[in-house]
This record gives sequence, structure tokens and C-alpha cells, in this order.
Amino acid sequence: MHLVTERRGAIDLATTPIHLGLGGRASPIEGFAWDPEVLEAYSAAAAPDGPDGRLVMIFTADESWDSWERHPAGEEVVICLSGHMTVIREIDDRPDPVELTAGQAMVNPPGVWHTADVHTPGQFMTITPGEGTEHRRR
Repeated sequence: MHLVTERRGAIDLATTPIHLGLGGRASPIEGFAWDPEVLEAYSAAAAPDGPDGRLVMIFTADESWDSWERHPAGEEVVICLSGHMTVIREIDDRPDPVELTAGQAMVNPPGVWHTADVHTPGQFMTITPGEGTEHRRR
């Protein structure tokens, strides 16, 4: 895994996320994977950007999430590109569902636990603060 600094052509955000860093820097992340070692390497490479660094990626969702997550370092933007999902936020220990269909977006506040139920498979884009992200079982 490494942050690409040289210019290049088109990037497939479903396989190559982009790290947004300080100074308006946008660096594709080659070799990214949801693997503990890769995530640790990404965290180390992005550490100089602190809580202002963001991970931009597209993922395909064909089933509801099996975990909750939260991002203490800042707000997360979730954009539905296709399909239909309900993002369930836990606010004041109560569910706060937000339905999303193609073209709709929402913002998850810092530190708020959230998960998602997928009603119709589709693609979603996220702009996520990576620092300090936590997960728990659903």
C-alpha cells in the first residue's frame, strides 16, 4: 500500500480510494485493502494529516452491514450513487434512520455510531475521516 504522488489517468474509486490531505492534496491509494496490515500502513501514511485527512471511496453494497462504526475525528459524508439503503445512526441511544436513494447524501456527525440496511443493491460513495475510526458488532 502506498500513496501515489505522481499524476496519472482515470482512477476506479471502487478499487483505488483517494486520500485527501492537508494543502488540498489528493493521493490515490494503490494496494488498498480491508486488511489489518494495509489499514495500519494507510494510517501511518496519512498520520501527518491528522483529523483533517479523508478517505474517498466507492463501494458496492448488496447486503446490510454486520457492524457499527463511528468516526470521532470528524464528519462523514455518505452519497448513494445507485440502489436504496437506510443508514441507521444511534443518537441519544435511539435509532435515527436516514433513507438514501440515487443522488441523495447525508452527513454522519463525529462520534455517532452508524450502520446500514441495504434494501436494493447499489453503489455508495463515502468521504470519511480515517483517524480513530472504531467498529463494533451489530
